[in-house]
Amino acid sequence: MDASKLTLRQLQTESARALSTMEATNNNIYQFNKQAHHNSQNWYVAVIDWYVKQYGDLPSRAGPGKDIKLVYDD
Repeated sequence: MDASKLTLRQLQTESARALSTMEATNNNIYQFNKQAHHNSQNWYVAVIDWYVKQYGDLPSRAGPGKDIKLVYDD
């Protein structure tokens, strides 16, 4: 899975699903900040890559992310 090929909106929604499944701690968020260097698209990709490593596919397709309902979902 190459998250960098997703559209900006797909990056946003997939990363939102992924983040909803993890514990919100400084260390969890810092791991993504370290990879993104103040670039939001790289941050979304880092979150999605982490999730894919944990669950094997995009949050909308596998693991606990597939059960997350977003307020605005395409």
